[in-house]
Amino acid sequence: MSHSSAPPCPAACTPRGWAATLPLPLLETVLIVTWSSGFVGARFSLDHAPAMLVVFWRCVLVSLVLLPFVIAQLRTASRAALLRSAAVGLFSMGGYLAGVVKGIELGVPAGLAALLADLLPLGVALLATVVLRQRLPARAWLGLATGVAGVVLVTHDVVSVGKAPLWAYGLPLLGMLSLAVATLWQKTTKGPDALGLLPNLWMQCLVSALAFAGLAGMEGSLMPVANAGFALSVLWTAAFSTLGGYGIYWLCLRRSSATRVATVLYLSPAVTMLWAWAMFGEPLSWTMALGAATSALGVWMVAQSRA
Repeated sequence: MSHSSAPPCPAACTPRGWAATLPLPLLETVLIVTWSSGFVGARFSLDHAPAMLVVFWRCVLVSLVLLPFVIAQLRTASRAALLRSAAVGLFSMGGYLAGVVKGIELGVPAGLAALLADLLPLGVALLATVVLRQRLPARAWLGLATGVAGVVLVTHDVVSVGKAPLWAYGLPLLGMLSLAVATLWQKTTKGPDALGLLPNLWMQCLVSALAFAGLAGMEGSLMPVANAGFALSVLWTAAFSTLGGYGIYWLCLRRSSATRVATVLYLSPAVTMLWAWAMFGEPLSWTMALGAATSALGVWMVAQSRA
């Protein structure tokens, strides 16, 4: 097939499009806002439907919405690219969301689950060092530690131990490690057969929907719940957390290092607290403000370091 007959790829499918003209800090700011919306959406949805059912329909909805925009690229993609994208999706969405959401459902306090999930930058850095033999400068490690300290300060007032089974506390941690593996796998995926942004996101949602169908099916019916709360939960998490959160996450990963992108998420707990204050009336504190400033310092230190 000649170059002129190849299906056009939307600008959003490639970093050479409009996204390449946006400043990276602006994209990272959008990432923080959309990523933190997922924890608020998860909390809201638990009052209206089983957690796995909401996540299942969230993935189904995004898959249906994206299909008309990606079908041309999917038809010409290699089998290796499709399988690789599917595997990354199972780790990044299936493993991460199942670990965090299921942990909360089993009784792990949401604040503690979020704290464990927010250790992602450390997980990415450790895996990159041990598995990929990448070396981070001392300033980067100091920035990572500073970011963790900030996250602990932000979540200090909302973290409790809870009464979940002991093994359930490992689920959010395993979910975090699953996303760390997916992040490094996606970052090291290059070449002409690599999927574009939207086809990649579609494939990840599709395989995750299949995985969550099995998990939700073990808990009951896959039929949607007929109430406004369920519909709002699905729409919120599909638009903000999946299209926004995961979409911008992968986009930033094309523009920057895996460690920096993950480290930016140190700021998501503080923004999550702002979401909770605006939507649920939860109080803010000076400790949270201090934690946010400490996390920002850690992010800046990592961003200024050179691997």
